[in-house]
Amino acid sequence: MSVRAIALALALLAASCAHAEVSGTNATGFTVSFTRDVNVSREVLWSAVSQLPRWWNSAHTWSGKASNMQLDLRAGGCWCEVWGDGDSAMHGLVAAIRPNQLLRFYASLGPLQDRATTGVLTFALSVNQDKTQLKVVYRIVGPGDVGLLELAPAVDRVIGEQVKRLVAFAETGKAE
Repeated sequence: MSVRAIALALALLAASCAHAEVSGTNATGFTVSFTRDVNVSREVLWSAVSQLPRWWNSAHTWSGKASNMQLDLRAGGCWCEVWGDGDSAMHGLVAAIRPNQLLRFYASLGPLQDRATTGVLTFALSVNQDKTQLKVVYRIVGPGDVGLLELAPAVDRVIGEQVKRLVAFAETGKAE
């Protein structure tokens, strides 16, 4: 089966599971976005967002342990992972922070990092008709020859999983 056929099958699977809106998909980039109503106050949701190592899936870390991640919540602060004997990785840099409203990273996560991409990951919190709303948008752009089109469904799935874990953590104190 060709890479394009696999990518199409994954895209159809992602669409059937209603993970997110994948838009702007082309050879040089894509956007995935998720909007969820969360059954907690905006302040509780913000507290959960800021505890990223507690809800991020360890399977999507360099060390295999989300507890090795650190988050410096200030513009220019590092979302970094430190483990072992001097091993470390930067997942992202805080681009903007507005407590209880917005956390934005410059972040080329996982396999996007070595493909010379630029990523912007935004967590926006708002109140809409007495409900707390979470909107997560991840935009990726990069060279047309690095296979971004084929990666879009997998990125959609991974970010969708993290959003699900974040909502569960905010509502129950457990990420699963």
